[in-house]
Amino acid sequence: MQASTLNANGEMVFQKRLKQDTFEHPDFYGIDDLLTEEHKMVRQAVRDFVKREISPYIEDWYEKNHFPYEIVRKFGELGVFGPTLPQEYGCGGMDYISYGLMMQEIERGDSGMRSTASVQGSLVMFPIYAFGSEEQKRKYLPKLAKGEMLGCFGLTEPDFGSNPAGMVSNFKDMGDYYLLNGSKMWISNSPKADIAVVWAKNEEGRIKGLIVERGMEGFSTPEIHGKWSLRASITGELVFDNVKVPKENLLPLADGLSAPLKCLDSARYGIAWGALGVAMDCYESARKYAMERIQFGKPIASFQLVQKKLAEMLTEITKAQLICWRLGTLKNEGKATTAQISLAKRNNIEIAMNIAREARQIHGGMGITNEYPIMRHMMNLESVVTYEGTHDIHLLILGNAITGIPAFK
Repeated sequence: MQASTLNANGEMVFQKRLKQDTFEHPDFYGIDDLLTEEHKMVRQAVRDFVKREISPYIEDWYEKNHFPYEIVRKFGELGVFGPTLPQEYGCGGMDYISYGLMMQEIERGDSGMRSTASVQGSLVMFPIYAFGSEEQKRKYLPKLAKGEMLGCFGLTEPDFGSNPAGMVSNFKDMGDYYLLNGSKMWISNSPKADIAVVWAKNEEGRIKGLIVERGMEGFSTPEIHGKWSLRASITGELVFDNVKVPKENLLPLADGLSAPLKCLDSARYGIAWGALGVAMDCYESARKYAMERIQFGKPIASFQLVQKKLAEMLTEITKAQLICWRLGTLKNEGKATTAQISLAKRNNIEIAMNIAREARQIHGGMGITNEYPIMRHMMNLESVVTYEGTHDIHLLILGNAITGIPAFK
């Protein structure tokens, strides 16, 4: 939104007004009754943060393709990095529903902002906690939790996305150190990351995890430019040219592809909640616009086809809310399976994409402008539907669970 004034020379000057974020989530089935008071407090704290620190600025960041690096420290202060990990490492010790609600609120603000948070927590801190030594946990986790250090996750390669087992990045035992070579592609946070959790094959062809630190000779992180999606986050490559990695930087408990896939399960869980946040934001924007927009002498919300769109949006959001809540309870009980997480990630992104498109229709021509969040969400979702397993791969993961036949092999 812009306001105009005249300067001393009589020239018109436009000043951008900060948008007011008045979001309140829809809850048609009273799902809040299933949440604890702590859950609601966590959600409100993150919602207030998003309204204060993200919503007023996100359209400008997105337009300028700007990653606000200062948000990392602010996220750390808020406690959204690795909130389910133990307090002894400077983390929150919270449950998985609290974590999900955090991701829901952050992604309602912007998918790129949620990517920054979930990569740090699920793909950097989680593997260090799950597969690292006690020394590694104490060295890295507190700084990552506080936002004093930013991390990234190196699995995808230029020629191996959906098939990570085919990776060619490798390391050799040189006696006093490991010699790492290869490259990774489409890595969130990488150009600003202090450390990278990198997956590579040893001389026996086993996939292992290594912590690579910025400043190691031969390690570079070129930024990827020209993105029309996730423009408020930063994405790049990881390039390893004879990088000498100290032996103490090997994750001792990570052996085989199952290790990074467990990390992806953690990230996909957060994405399922995050996509729900996007769906809610698009629905609420469309609902409010439909009540205010007058055509043919009355609000467009009074027309049957607009009501049909809003009713279908709310129905899908309610179903997704129930999926997230149930999946969160399963995660808390240690029972959530990879296929269950895949179902949630795939379904919730699909409904968010459909809701975003229908919301754009309700907004009419205004829906393509940055006066409203719809087009930004639509473009972001094109990345979210692809990373951490594409839509089709998640269908096949569920198909494998149904039939016992892995169609992707």
